[in-house]
Amino acid sequence: MENSLPIRILTVCTGNICRSPVAERLLQAGLDDLSPGTFQVRSAGTGAMAGDPVQPLSARIIAAYGGSPAGFAARQLAPGVLHDVDLVLTMTAGHRAEVVQTDPSVLKRTFTIREFARMVGILAERQPSPGPVADLPAWWKALPARAASVRHLALATVPADNDVADPYGLGPEAYRRMEDELAPAVLAILRYARLTAPAAA
Repeated sequence: MENSLPIRILTVCTGNICRSPVAERLLQAGLDDLSPGTFQVRSAGTGAMAGDPVQPLSARIIAAYGGSPAGFAARQLAPGVLHDVDLVLTMTAGHRAEVVQTDPSVLKRTFTIREFARMVGILAERQPSPGPVADLPAWWKALPARAASVRHLALATVPADNDVADPYGLGPEAYRRMEDELAPAVLAILRYARLTAPAAA
């Protein structure tokens, strides 16, 4: 099991300074609470403002949910970034397409974050209490396939429901919209992860 750790998750947006850092830091904080040291959540941008910190309003959202924006630096999506990633969560369908174009091998492990949240919600309804998982790396590596198996039950009412709106260059209202679309998806994923967390966590 140790050779399979950490479980690697990548979040992706455009500039890697607004949306994907929020998803990264909130998922990391929540998963660390469940099983410290088991997960490594990172992020990247399809047109990253490389080296830049998180935008201030995104940093506030991260802090409000118990994460930390400290030490963040944006980085560009590249094939090496996708190496050995177990799950890729993008902010829009367009980002998903760019990820798959960058490395076609991650096709079956790449979802928009809102789509993935709906999928794991359905999985949770089907098996409300799976109990602690002995081999978390193996379980997470198999999760994309399980999620995809219920994709037909998790279709968006309209395509925009798969995306998280970009607030870059806009005011607080745009960041609130981003939060309203992104935070519920992150929390849904963490709720599902909690169902299988080690008993000692």
